[in-house]
Amino acid sequence: MTDQVIIFDTTLRDGEQSPGASMNTAEKLRLAIKLEKLGIDVIEAGFPAASEGDFEAVSRISEEIRGCEIAGLARTSIEDIDRAWAAISNAAKPRIHTFIATSDIHMKYKLNMSREDVIASAVKAVKHAKSFTDNVEFSAEDGSRSDRDFLCDIFEATINAGATTVNLPDTVGYAIPQEFAELVGYVKKNTPNMNKAILSVHCHNDLGLATANTLAAITAGARQVEVTLNGIGERAGNTSLEEVVMSLKTRPNFFPMNTNIDTKRIHPTSRLVSMITGIIVQPNKAIVGANAFAHEAGIHQDGVLKNPMTYEIMQPESVGLSSNKLVLGKHSGRHALKSHLKEMGYDLSEDELKTVFTQFKILADKKKHVHDEDLEALITEGILQITDIFSLEYLHVSSGTTVHPTASVALSINGRSVKGTAYGNGPIDSAFNAIADLTGTESELLRFSVSALTGGTDAQGEVTVRLGEKGIIALGRGADADIITASAKAYLNGLNRLEYLKKNPVTASEVL
Repeated sequence: MTDQVIIFDTTLRDGEQSPGASMNTAEKLRLAIKLEKLGIDVIEAGFPAASEGDFEAVSRISEEIRGCEIAGLARTSIEDIDRAWAAISNAAKPRIHTFIATSDIHMKYKLNMSREDVIASAVKAVKHAKSFTDNVEFSAEDGSRSDRDFLCDIFEATINAGATTVNLPDTVGYAIPQEFAELVGYVKKNTPNMNKAILSVHCHNDLGLATANTLAAITAGARQVEVTLNGIGERAGNTSLEEVVMSLKTRPNFFPMNTNIDTKRIHPTSRLVSMITGIIVQPNKAIVGANAFAHEAGIHQDGVLKNPMTYEIMQPESVGLSSNKLVLGKHSGRHALKSHLKEMGYDLSEDELKTVFTQFKILADKKKHVHDEDLEALITEGILQITDIFSLEYLHVSSGTTVHPTASVALSINGRSVKGTAYGNGPIDSAFNAIADLTGTESELLRFSVSALTGGTDAQGEVTVRLGEKGIIALGRGADADIITASAKAYLNGLNRLEYLKKNPVTASEVL
């Protein structure tokens, strides 16, 4: 007999706390739809009290998603809980998730509260949340550094107050697998009423042990895991959804547990997260990295050709890597494109399909074959982008060994066309200087990276930039067959995201 492990996805909340990874409402909603299809049990849609933008996003997701639970995060304050409920009240399956720190260092220096005060605050919060919904989760922030008997006390009190899930977070990624498993086992054994609630864990990756700690916790009795796609999140990130789920699926002899995840949707969902946030998945990332199923060594190649299981412990198709041989090119029609996009997991409206098809034909005239990665880039630029304040009208550069690099740029700024010219150390620097002059931005370019979406000399270039301005960090992304144009698009996308974040600031502090 196998147990069920509840998959609680916090990509839209904790994952969004990755520097510069903030998403707007439309982006969050599209990702939430993808998460629902993936088979997520609980989507933590956001922190409604953090900002108006977060409240709006959680509200929209609650209205649209009907197949899984929608959680709103709240501190143990009446105002936070009221705000969370206002955002999720229209959800088919709403959950209020409230938290307070329980480690001595947090209680002394951050909260300035005694243990008794913390328990009282937690119980009051859970009871208030319970007045709205029976589905209440309580989290003991910095649980892995908390006194284990105090954890048992606060979990017992909050379960008595009505919590149906209690969460033990390794907030700062401090735990070691054996130690964390022992803590989970101790809490499960010594909390008298633990049989009335689900024990959950939420691990961070500061020591690179988030997945290991989560799996150790499962073996010790935890039955909910809090995870993110691609492991994104605060600092070094969160537990990676794909790593936990595929570990359970690949090693059923060691983990006799089930999940509701449709693993064939993992890779396309991972790609969508990367496209929306602009955070590139490292090539050697487990499960979803570009090299996860690549074999270069001759001995490995020979073995895989004879039997894939010699060097592959899971099939690429099991996580959704495409095995479809349909080739899209300039002669492909709208129906073929729509059908292929649906197989990729994109159910586009007619207006969205029209937008993507127009750009697809333009790209197909430049490239012999259009790959899935190219189509995803078109969807990102045509559908997923935030409302642009700045957009590129044209770009002309002059550069070479005997020419001083120059860029002439025309932009649309709130619908008004402006033009300018600038010099630089190279064509991209020149284009950035011209854009900076025209937009009047005070931002600093913190990072610039470029990669090819596919193989071949006609591959589209994908550029990611990281911009900073007065403590606000934003990521920008652009793709084009011309790498200089891709760079300009990425820079403008980053500037648009900065403007969005200025109007929708996240005011809440780091949590869990």
